[in-house]
Amino acid sequence: MLVLLFAALTAAIQLNVQSDSDVKSVASTIAYDMMTVYTGNQSGQVPGLLPGGLNCNPNNIGTYCWWEAGAMFGALINYWQYTGDSSYNDVVSQALQWQKGADSNFNPANQSRSMGVDDQGFWAFSAMDAVEANFPEAGGNAPSWLSLAQAVYNFQLDLWDPDTCGGGFRWQVFAVNAGYNLKNAVSNGGNFQLAARLAYVTGNSSYADWANKVYDWMAQSKLMQVDDATGILYIWDNTDTNNNCIDQTNYVWTYNYGIMLAGAAYMYAYTNGEQVWLDRVNLILKSTFSLFFPAKYGGNVLYELQCEEALNCNEDQKSFKAYLSRWLAVTALLVPSTAAEINPKLLASAQGAAGQCDGGSTGRACGLQWWSTTWDGTTGVGQQMAALSAIGATLNRQDLVPLTTNTGATSKSDPNAGSTAAKDPTTEHSPITTGDKAGAAIFTIAIVILAIGGAIWIVL
Repeated sequence: MLVLLFAALTAAIQLNVQSDSDVKSVASTIAYDMMTVYTGNQSGQVPGLLPGGLNCNPNNIGTYCWWEAGAMFGALINYWQYTGDSSYNDVVSQALQWQKGADSNFNPANQSRSMGVDDQGFWAFSAMDAVEANFPEAGGNAPSWLSLAQAVYNFQLDLWDPDTCGGGFRWQVFAVNAGYNLKNAVSNGGNFQLAARLAYVTGNSSYADWANKVYDWMAQSKLMQVDDATGILYIWDNTDTNNNCIDQTNYVWTYNYGIMLAGAAYMYAYTNGEQVWLDRVNLILKSTFSLFFPAKYGGNVLYELQCEEALNCNEDQKSFKAYLSRWLAVTALLVPSTAAEINPKLLASAQGAAGQCDGGSTGRACGLQWWSTTWDGTTGVGQQMAALSAIGATLNRQDLVPLTTNTGATSKSDPNAGSTAAKDPTTEHSPITTGDKAGAAIFTIAIVILAIGGAIWIVL
C-alpha cells in the first residue's frame, strides 16, 4: 500500500510556467491522458465520438456529448500549435472530416435528435482553429477547413428567427427537440463569434455585417444586461420564446463570456481597432474578471461560478473553463492592450490547474478546483481539456496571432459551401450502421501505427 501511495505521489504533475520545455512536457502528459478516453480511432469505432456521443446525458459521469468532442479536437489543434507535437494531427483530421456530415456542415444525421446551433458552432470553431493555425488539410477530395466553417455559417443563416423576440437563434436546430423554445447565449454568441472570425480571416464585410446584427440583437435582449451599480455585464444563459423572452435564466457560465469576448476581439482586429469594439472587449473582460476570478481565491485563478465549489458541474460544464482560457489567450493577441491584465491570470490559472493534476489511478488525473492544491476527486475529459488549455495558453506568443488570408492562412474559401444543404439531414440520410463502423475501421488502420508511435513518444 505504501509503495502504491508513493507511486501516486511521485506521478503528480509539477509545472514550471517559466520554462517552455516544462510546459510542453506537462501539456503532452495531460493531452495523452485525455486521449486515453477517446476510442474513435480504434478499429470498429466511430471517428469523432467520445463515450456516450451517440446518446449523451451530461449528467451521467463519463458520457460526453457530441459537441464536447468537437471542442476537444480544437484543443488538440491548439496543442499542436503551441507545442509543435503532431502526434494527434491525423486523429484530429480524421474526426473532423468524419463528423462533418453528408453536407459538410457539421450536421450529421446521427446527431439530429439533439442538434443545437451551439453544437454545430463548436465543431465550426475547431475548423476555424485549423484555418487560423494552418493546420494541415485533410487532402484528397476532403473539403477545406475554411469551407466547413463557411458551410455551418450558411446553414445557420436560415435559422435566424425574427418572428419571436425580435430575432435571435433558438437553441435547437429542429422544432421537435427539447429546448427549441429557448434562445440562449451560447447559440447566439457562437454564431456571432463564427461570423466575426470569418470576417477576420476572409476580409468579407458580409460576415462582419452579420456579426454586428447578432451582437446588436443580443445586447438589446434579456441575454445581456449591465448592472448600473457595478458596471458588470451579465451574459445570462437563456430566455424563453414561450413568454416572448421577457425574462431570463439567471445563470452565468465562463464559456459564454469567452465566446463573446473572443468574438468582440476578432471584430476589433477586423475593424483595425474601432473604439466600439475595444469598449465591448473591455466591458466583457472586466466582467469576466469580476465574476470568474474571485478575490477569495487570490483574484487570478479561474473558476466556474455556478457549480465548481459544490462540485455539482455536469460533464459539459466541467469543460467550460477550457474555452475561456483559450479565448483569453486569443484576445491578448488580437487586442494587445489587454495582454497585461490577461497574462498574469493565465499564468496563475495554469499553475493552479497543474496543482489539481494529482489524482486518479495514475496519480496525475486533473480535477476542476484550480484554487486548491488538494485534488477534488473528479476526473474526465472536461477537466483534462481545461487544464490542457490553461497550461498551453502560457505558451502564447505574438507569432501565434490567428492567421488571415492576407497574413498566410492557406485554407481554401468556398463562400457558398453548405448553402444548398437540406435543413433536416434525417430526410435523406440514415443513422450510422455496422457498415459505417466497418468503413471507419478500414479508414483508421492507416493511422494506427502513427498513433501508437506518438503514444510511445509521449510516454518516453
